[in-house]
Amino acid sequence: MPKAKRDHAQSCKRILFAVILAGAGFWFHPAAAAPSPDPWPRWQAHEPDSPRVVDHAPWDIMLKKYLVTSHPSGINRFRYGSVSAADRQMLAEYLRKLQTAKVSSLNRQEQKAYWINLYNALTVQVILDHYPVKSIKDIDISPGLFSNGPWDAKLLAIEGEKVSLNDIEHRILRPIFKDRRLHYALNCASLGCPNLQPKAYTGQHRSAAGGGSQGVHHHVFRRLAHAGRLPGPLPAAG
Repeated sequence: MPKAKRDHAQSCKRILFAVILAGAGFWFHPAAAAPSPDPWPRWQAHEPDSPRVVDHAPWDIMLKKYLVTSHPSGINRFRYGSVSAADRQMLAEYLRKLQTAKVSSLNRQEQKAYWINLYNALTVQVILDHYPVKSIKDIDISPGLFSNGPWDAKLLAIEGEKVSLNDIEHRILRPIFKDRRLHYALNCASLGCPNLQPKAYTGQHRSAAGGGSQGVHHHVFRRLAHAGRLPGPLPAAG
């Protein structure tokens, strides 16, 4: 092959390789992984002086019984394989009661605790419903040909509105409450996520997003996940 053609071919290969790397960098970049906040006006309604509270005791019991917070890795692990039939029923009943709550009649702090606990408890239930599973991304119940995982599936109905996990995070919590610490309160059941916290949130829990310092630590795992490394199997025990 003449030198000019050979140089041209090598140049084309370098350009193609650069394009592939750029594309990979986009898809593995955290900004490409999370949808942009898209406010759902329906959930702006609240009653600032409302004394109503939501009982999150069942979720608190689940966390105390099955969340391992002393793992050598520093990562809190939920013992999915150890959850009893009675406690599965308790979790299902808790989520059923959350669907009957009049969220629009709560004050803002109660609403924030409600949506955080709902997100985390629902994530655990989704995994229990499909356990054993290697990764939450393998639970392909979201609509759409290119959808991955359970995040876009409309799993609950709140005040007559069908709601998904992505709705809760990106259409309600992030745009309405505008609290950056929420990132550390929501758990996506992956080693790349901030730790699931060992207590249910309440309206009196003013920080409403504990675990911030731990969350920063786990950005290391998040970066590894976005670099193409799978988070590994969901643990049955700590």
